[in-house]
Amino acid sequence: MESISCTLAEVVECLEALYDPSWAESWDAVGLVCGDPEQAARKVLFAVDPVAVVVDEALGWGADLVVTHHPLYLRGTTSVAATTFKGRVVHRLIRGGAALYAAHTNADVADPGVSDALARAVGLTGDLRPLQPSAADPRRGLGRIGDLPAPMPLREFAALAASGLPRTAGPLRVAGDPGRPVRTVAVCGGAGDSLLGTARAAGVDVFLTADLRHHPASEHMEADGPALVDASHWATEWPWLADAARRLTSALAARGITVEARVSDAVTDAWTATTTDLDPRAS
Repeated sequence: MESISCTLAEVVECLEALYDPSWAESWDAVGLVCGDPEQAARKVLFAVDPVAVVVDEALGWGADLVVTHHPLYLRGTTSVAATTFKGRVVHRLIRGGAALYAAHTNADVADPGVSDALARAVGLTGDLRPLQPSAADPRRGLGRIGDLPAPMPLREFAALAASGLPRTAGPLRVAGDPGRPVRTVAVCGGAGDSLLGTARAAGVDVFLTADLRHHPASEHMEADGPALVDASHWATEWPWLADAARRLTSALAARGITVEARVSDAVTDAWTATTTDLDPRAS
């Protein structure tokens, strides 16, 4: 089929068919942040965060659209002046002819969505099911539960997960007996400590997520909950980017539209070093 020209509006239409904005939480801010719907869209860059280094990459590559998981203005704003880093993001993108679109909690609960990609990245195989199904559609929901191909000690699963996720400054943290056998695994991309009780009730062997806090994690372990693996927030959401890029290009190709999509190689995790990295005695 011969390819035809594509507008930003057409790309957004496909994105929203994959990640319906109505699935987003009421507090969320998803959708088109800046950009003219009638502008051409030939190159799409996917990234977790709408930050300066991603803008650098997008403009250097000549992207027409940047799709990020995290919104730029989650709590709204009364100004996009370039006196703040968020305002500068908007100004630079508009000057460079690039639009910005956010797919956040609507991508978290999609089927497949953020946690499906995370589950595959850390070694889960076979069918996946939501950890917390959506009331509107039980196929969708937060987190995923799946199985490893065979039982393995917790220490081996943690190593497997670390090898499947992009490298960040800090290591994965583990709570539980390292020799504990695990097979059924729950995962949740991003901050998942609100689902600790759900993971415990689901009877999984281990729960992998990000941003676990001391008190909820401590109380969870005291209540004989499943083992925990705590990874970088950014790293748990990054695997979704390639899946989203593939699904978008496939959906557009079905319409006879060809766009070029790529995943940002910028590591935008907030933490950039550990004391081991910074200690001259370690070298």
